[in-house]
Amino acid sequence: MTDIGYTEKVMDHFMNPRNVGVIEDPDGYGKVGNPTCGDVMEIFINIADNKITEIKFRTFGCGSAIATSSMITEMAIGKTLEEAMEITRNDVAESLDGLPPKKMHCSNLAADALQEAVKDYWKKQGKVVEDDGESPEMSCGGGGCDSCVK
Repeated sequence: MTDIGYTEKVMDHFMNPRNVGVIEDPDGYGKVGNPTCGDVMEIFINIADNKITEIKFRTFGCGSAIATSSMITEMAIGKTLEEAMEITRNDVAESLDGLPPKKMHCSNLAADALQEAVKDYWKKQGKVVEDDGESPEMSCGGGGCDSCVK
């Protein structure tokens, strides 16, 4: 870990983010944010044969937010939609060799943004998507950042 608590993988994905950008007219789009700490993530996906064939992100936030956005795009590419929906915040953090506890909410936002993009695609296809009762606008859920409102 670096002296500020970030792993080398976090620093690599922050300094050299993968899949940055926007897909014009994507098959699915997800946007989540935490209004308290200010992080906002957008995920754009294209789908073929029930698999994510292209994924891009645009993130406004700290280094952890950018790194987790980058990592989740790498984790999701080539996955079926059902596999992508199974990616958890802990999976993202573990793939980055860990995050400082105060930054765990960033990986939660990345996982939520991906899930929102998949749900958006499913809705466009006429699939009924059940509401899990969680608000994507408060994706950290008070589970780790100093500034979250419980």
